[in-house]
Amino acid sequence: MIKVFSSLEWHIAGRYLRAKRRDSFISIIAGISFLGIMLGVATLIVVMAVMTGFRGDLLDRILGVNGHATIRPFETRFVDRDALAQRLQEVDGVVLATPLVDGQAMLSAGDAARGVLLRGLPIEKLRQLPSLDGNIIEGALADLAKPKTIAVGARLAERYGFKVGQKISLISPRGTVTPFGTAPRQRQFTLVAVFRVGLSEYDLNFTFSSIETASGFFGFGPHQGAVDVIIDDPDLIDMRAPQLRAAAGAGNYLTDWKQSNRTLAGALEVERNVMFIILTMILLVAALNIISGLVMLVRDKGRDIAVLRSMGGSRGMILRVFFITGASIGVIGTLAGLVTGVLISNYVEEIRQFLIWTTGANLFPAEIYFLERMPSRILLKDVVQIALMALTLSFLSTLYPAWRAASQDPVELLRNE
Repeated sequence: MIKVFSSLEWHIAGRYLRAKRRDSFISIIAGISFLGIMLGVATLIVVMAVMTGFRGDLLDRILGVNGHATIRPFETRFVDRDALAQRLQEVDGVVLATPLVDGQAMLSAGDAARGVLLRGLPIEKLRQLPSLDGNIIEGALADLAKPKTIAVGARLAERYGFKVGQKISLISPRGTVTPFGTAPRQRQFTLVAVFRVGLSEYDLNFTFSSIETASGFFGFGPHQGAVDVIIDDPDLIDMRAPQLRAAAGAGNYLTDWKQSNRTLAGALEVERNVMFIILTMILLVAALNIISGLVMLVRDKGRDIAVLRSMGGSRGMILRVFFITGASIGVIGTLAGLVTGVLISNYVEEIRQFLIWTTGANLFPAEIYFLERMPSRILLKDVVQIALMALTLSFLSTLYPAWRAASQDPVELLRNE
């Protein structure tokens, strides 16, 4: 196997990287280039991990409550809602297909009043929802089997001081038709469970009950409402959708999670890509520092270059020496940035809590960012992409200074000394 770089070339490049007192300014520029590459790589990894984690956690919690697709009738009712749910359950890739009754309501308890969304599902299906399973902080989901009972989110309970066993009134806009117009329907429910999904909007605005309780409250019959579908992989919904529509029949229509959350998912993806492009500028600045540092090194080492050429050193040797010098800064900076970025990404929530404790600032508030913890999810493809980009920029930035060093005439260099 032919060695690309000789031991002599590595030795000379290593001497150029080790600072001498008279070369301290060049060494400072090399150090700044190293820090620029390291900070750029680390920042990109942390930002990509947080953006990926934020998108993943947000969609996981949304889909854990809402399902991946919802089937509703074009008319007011299904022909047979339970039979439709059974047909959908048999479609390849469907994990859960359950009847659903949902609608807007006004919650009232004492002086408190606000709009909420009431979702009613069969009790055994409620226990299978990913976002509710294991997230009951007070009471029990099993108690929803009792008539006129309800479960509310933790933020809603905390805001209005609701306790398990308390009576809560709900007012439905789908009221009883009278000669004087539609009279809103009001029912009183007993609070039997408090859940914490971890998504602030859902913990504040969602309530759950059994499907029988919700149907009675909204005045729905046994074939009204919708059918909620959960599949094995939400990213495959585009592939599963035609099969689900075929099973649903011509009298019903399907709305998948991508359609329902198109604006949110699109905004997150655009923000992630824009942040990647903006933060890449840090790496470009660091690459320019490598170029400037090597150009100054080439000017400073003119006599060395002339001596090496006079002793039989080829242009290729000179080029490789300065290429190793610049590329070493990029490689070491990239490796240091990878380690730093991965460490920060793994402990980003602990770092946030520390900053909150030391500064008192409310960083990453749940009311704005929806999630109560700062998520972080490192993807191997992101790390590899960032590393390859940093190394490519580092290698490219060394080519011009190295070529310039190799193309100089040793006679002219010695004459100018």
